[in-house]
Amino acid sequence: MKVKRKPISLALQGGGALGAYTWGALDRLLADERIEIKAISGSSAGAMCAVVLADGFHEGAAAGARAKLRAFWERVAREGSANPYRRTPLMAFLNAFKPGWAAENYLAMWADMATRWASPYDFNPLNVNPLKELVADLVDFEKVRACEAIELFIGATNVETGRIRIFVNRELTADHLMASACLPQLFQAVEIEGAHYWDGGYTGNPALFPLYGVKATRDIVIVQINPLERPGLPRTAVDITARVNEINFNANLLNELRAAEFVARLLDEQRLPQERYRKMLIHNLSEGMALAPLGVGVDLNTDLAFFAQLFDTGVAAADKWLAEHFDALGDRSTVDLAAMFRAGAPQDAAKPLH
Repeated sequence: MKVKRKPISLALQGGGALGAYTWGALDRLLADERIEIKAISGSSAGAMCAVVLADGFHEGAAAGARAKLRAFWERVAREGSANPYRRTPLMAFLNAFKPGWAAENYLAMWADMATRWASPYDFNPLNVNPLKELVADLVDFEKVRACEAIELFIGATNVETGRIRIFVNRELTADHLMASACLPQLFQAVEIEGAHYWDGGYTGNPALFPLYGVKATRDIVIVQINPLERPGLPRTAVDITARVNEINFNANLLNELRAAEFVARLLDEQRLPQERYRKMLIHNLSEGMALAPLGVGVDLNTDLAFFAQLFDTGVAAADKWLAEHFDALGDRSTVDLAAMFRAGAPQDAAKPLH
């Protein structure tokens, strides 16, 4: 008997190496025959996962997408360990949201200090980017542009206007993906059509609004890897910077969730025309308690064993989420947005409803 599939949109956060958690969550969702991924919005590492998934999906469906994602993360690990001089930029990108990575070795420490006192236009005038080389070699962008089964929305930040720009399947190249993952302390801004772009996480991490127009589904499943809540007061310079980064890179997501809650409330009160507005169903596939300890000053690396640990955490989180919330898809949100933004509400109001 043919399984009736439920369509969803995915919103994938950026977060450096923690994107391997997203890899695990995606692998579990792709393995579930009851789920149909119709669209993905992502920035930075989330954009990487989205594009790699679409590349594999175009010809190989879910199995092809899972294989391509695995090949990507294994390639990152292999490239990161092969040459210490190439490893430093990769480590810098993968650990950009978690200061403290530079303590691993003197080479990394030098690179970290260089970004504080010089720009990439000074210390990297040739704009060497091993991440772009890896992506250009591994991803077939013709397949990504031809993929009609999954709509992609890749976010990047316009340097001059400070606004988000969303790139879609038909225009995507390696440059567009690098724009979405361009950390300005490490890489020169990416020029596209005369405009310059930095990391999309600054203006949408991830952007939800492009998913409102996906007609196939109202369900948006957020794969969140930057914890909203972190107990305790940070006191060291590393801990303070890490927490500031988490707050900044969650700010736009919270603003969009607040807007979604406002529209949903007005629709429930019949104060907005139903024919013009849709009530989106919001879900959050996160494992904050498992990921939070990894975000404060931890010396992450490109070791495959570490990626495998994050992968397993993502698989387990997605498995648990599906067991608890699959039936809600198409029917109701599993995040209580009203409670999240109620005055004085604790941050754990953002946790899924049970």
